[in-house]
Amino acid sequence: MFKQKRKYIYNLIQKISFKRPNYSKILALKRYKTYLFYLVPFFVVYILIAIQLNSYSKLKSQNLENFLNSTEFYNVKDFFFNSLKSPYNEYNYTIRNNDTIEKILLNYNIVNNDIKLITAEIKRKKLSSIYAGTKLKIITKRQPNEKNTVVNIVYPINEVLSIEIRKKSDRFVVNENYIQLTKKEVIVKKEITSSLYNAAIEAGIEPNIIIDFAQIYGFEIDFQRDIRKNDWFEIYYERFVDSNNKTRDTGKIIYASMFVNNKEISLYNFKYKNESGYYDVKGKSIVKTLMKTPINGARLSSSYGMRKHPILGYNKMHQGTDFAAATGTPIMASGSGVIEMSQRNGAYGNYIRIRHNSKYKTAYAHLSKFAKSIRKGARVKQGQIIGYVGSTGRSTGPHLHYEVLTNNKRINSQKLKLPSGKILSEIARKEFELKRIKIDVKIGELRSY
Repeated sequence: MFKQKRKYIYNLIQKISFKRPNYSKILALKRYKTYLFYLVPFFVVYILIAIQLNSYSKLKSQNLENFLNSTEFYNVKDFFFNSLKSPYNEYNYTIRNNDTIEKILLNYNIVNNDIKLITAEIKRKKLSSIYAGTKLKIITKRQPNEKNTVVNIVYPINEVLSIEIRKKSDRFVVNENYIQLTKKEVIVKKEITSSLYNAAIEAGIEPNIIIDFAQIYGFEIDFQRDIRKNDWFEIYYERFVDSNNKTRDTGKIIYASMFVNNKEISLYNFKYKNESGYYDVKGKSIVKTLMKTPINGARLSSSYGMRKHPILGYNKMHQGTDFAAATGTPIMASGSGVIEMSQRNGAYGNYIRIRHNSKYKTAYAHLSKFAKSIRKGARVKQGQIIGYVGSTGRSTGPHLHYEVLTNNKRINSQKLKLPSGKILSEIARKEFELKRIKIDVKIGELRSY
């Protein structure tokens, strides 16, 4: 009995007694506090050092930049560069009027033997022509005697051809480098608001195509007087483009159309038996004996007939037509023929007269100068430039005095009714019709793009 009570009391004491503390956990917590105590100062020191290093790096970078921009650095750089300077030099030169390859090379202290060899070689190949405004590139090498020898020269002849001169041993090799071009056919239509030329330029048509177009219609249209606002033109022609689609050259006009004087004149390019020309839809050539006007961009300043002479002061028969234009404006041969006179001729000043056939002659007066190869007895083609507008002789200002003579009698050129152009033969006409139909189909395709 007593034993049972003692056991009961013992169990009761065990239940109400407190649990003993976990001394291992207490010791671990003390260690963590110690570690933390030592780590915090370490991190503070680390951050301060990092800030100091960053500031030093920025200062070092700033000092380097200041040195690179200083004159001391440039003096040091120039010293090393000059001591290691290459004997080769490259120059780019813009060609000027009256320049020659020989003259340009003399500017760069080239040895005389190089100049002689180069000029002889390009003359032999007929490639010595250079044009003002184009760029010439030359690479030279300095010799011990302070003279330069040519390594390479490149200059353009035109949009598609450049000349390269390269030294090979003791001689020079001249190469012709052609740009590979692709032919594109384009059609452009434009309404005229001020002038044909301005409208064509706005439409992106190249100047040489505009000139060709004006010459084609020069037999039928007076571009200074016939064109009115809202007239229009259309041109189908060839362009030659490089790999970047940049136009490098133009080809022929395949088709042209113009609405003027309330009528449309359409012309097709047609070649038959090696003879090329422009024909209307009926197969009639646009070419006539004489052009309507032998000058473009001029103003009719005095017509044929009686007038008060601007210098003599009394009424006098004016037996020609005057076209006012700027000095130097090109004058064309009104028709093909042989030059009868090309000289100074009294009150006419510089004067040209052309015999076209047994019936017609034309005369051109007050020229500033004659074109090259224009002399008595020379043959000229219709549209060929024969001289330039001036004010020589008895004249009050720059203009062209133009005369047409029929059977040696001066007549009014503006009222002259010239015979129409030739008509194709029956065989040629059949070929022309096939060509015309193909052109019309192609025009339809291009218009639909």
